[in-house]
Amino acid sequence: MNLLALPAFTDNYIWMLHDGHKALVVDPGDASPVLETLQHEGLELAAILVTHRHLDHVGGLDRLRPHLRGLVYGPAMGHISGIDVRVGDGVYIDFQGLRVDVWDTPGHTADHVSYLVRFDAIKSDQPPLLFCGDTLFSAGCGRIYDGTAQQLFSALTRFSALPGNTAVCCTHEYTLANLRFARAVEPDNNAIAVHEQTCRKLRAQGQATLPSTISTELAVNPYLRCDQPQVVHSAQQHGALDSTALAVFTALRQWKDSFQT
Repeated sequence: MNLLALPAFTDNYIWMLHDGHKALVVDPGDASPVLETLQHEGLELAAILVTHRHLDHVGGLDRLRPHLRGLVYGPAMGHISGIDVRVGDGVYIDFQGLRVDVWDTPGHTADHVSYLVRFDAIKSDQPPLLFCGDTLFSAGCGRIYDGTAQQLFSALTRFSALPGNTAVCCTHEYTLANLRFARAVEPDNNAIAVHEQTCRKLRAQGQATLPSTISTELAVNPYLRCDQPQVVHSAQQHGALDSTALAVFTALRQWKDSFQT
């Protein structure tokens, strides 16, 4: 299977997974890069996955519909126009023999889901793929709209238990801005400095910093490090009510909302 990150809008990516014949697309906020890639690669659009309702994730659905030879899957909760099959936790989707598991991951929005692809270890050495929309970013996480901090924290905790080589396929190229915040939270974390240098080089060359990996995020993402002493201390300096992981997470997320990069 081939994984492509299609640039769309400013700092947005649409993810495409294909086998050389049929393609699955995740969060097509813009139809143009999808249609161009389908034509260039000679692919058939076989499925679309939607993580949540925001326009930069669903804006291309109507224009892609005439080209789709399959179904649009999206969260059971909410009322996203153009969804054929509404899915939630415990459901799985078959794409070309691959099992795509659906996880409920509310927090950014109340209706958010994520999709996990695990490849057969015997037939493929590809790492798992996590299409997490706006729940988890590299070195960051989504802003809370109509979800809750508890929901978002629970989703990130679930992600953190995935294999370290799991590819984190989020929707936005926010990595450098997130790393600046991570450095403010945990200034003595050398992994953040090293990763920031790597990401700066990639962006200078016009390349994406994504996908990330779970192991990288466990090393640099403050929202996945809420039990680390320096992260706890920084959170308490910014309003954390106690040293529990949820209180630390909540304070970090509120601090980031007003953080000046």
